[in-house]
Amino acid sequence: MIKFLLMVNKQGQTRLSKYYEQVELGKRAALEADVVRGCLARRKEECSFVEYKDYKLVYRQYAALFIVVGITENENELSIYELVHNFVEVLDKYFSRVIMFNLDKVHIILDEMILNGHIVETNKNRILAPLLALDKMAES
Repeated sequence: MIKFLLMVNKQGQTRLSKYYEQVELGKRAALEADVVRGCLARRKEECSFVEYKDYKLVYRQYAALFIVVGITENENELSIYELVHNFVEVLDKYFSRVIMFNLDKVHIILDEMILNGHIVETNKNRILAPLLALDKMAES
């Protein structure tokens, strides 16, 4: 099960966080700081799977952005690794440029892909359908 997803820049600033279990706000900041520090400190040659407390972390770097997913021990790391890549491909398909000013739409995309910590959709066209419908409504 997916517990959380973070998008973080190289400076360690969290750009987006989505939690699929209840975590107190004070603990979120500490969790994010530890997770980010641990992932940013790793070299590119090292594995993209890290064990951290009760979680396994799966992360990928795209340019200056890290996407980190915290999962339970029984979740398949490779499927999550591919989910992250699929997520980035969907973002790339929808946004031609900057996504940081459209975080509400990024949340919609995540909600289409992941529900209650479980992967529910991977088809790019079906993921983007609600956003494209919203865009059509906004144009008219």
